[in-house]
Amino acid sequence: MRGLLLAVTLLAVPWPQALAQSAGKPKVLVLEATAYTSSVRETDSTPHITATGARTRLGILAVSRDLLEILPFGTKVRLKDLGTIYGRGKGQFDALFKDIVFVVADVMNARWRKKVDVWLPDRATALRFGRRKVQLEVVAYPE
Repeated sequence: MRGLLLAVTLLAVPWPQALAQSAGKPKVLVLEATAYTSSVRETDSTPHITATGARTRLGILAVSRDLLEILPFGTKVRLKDLGTIYGRGKGQFDALFKDIVFVVADVMNARWRKKVDVWLPDRATALRFGRRKVQLEVVAYPE
């Protein structure tokens, strides 16, 4: 009976927080990333407002819906540029990312899986960003 109670208690704890506490170190993921801007053609009819109601700004990160289980809204992360999906341009955006703690505050279109979308202030920079691999390091999970 005591074992069953322990199992039920463990299932009740949100698992990203349990992982962070039990591992004693930040969780690191390597994901495909793209970039978006506050444009109606890239978002919806409220391009300056995220899914959580925050205003778009540098440091806002959108995640695909499947990643919301392990990176819920409010998760703080750091990004490291690993280059394009073809292995070129490693570190090209690290200077932009180095002092920024990104916050998961938006969600991507339902068709995307295992991806993140970095908000950037202008379309030219977003296009230059393209499709890249990023190393995502969890700094803090929401309370």
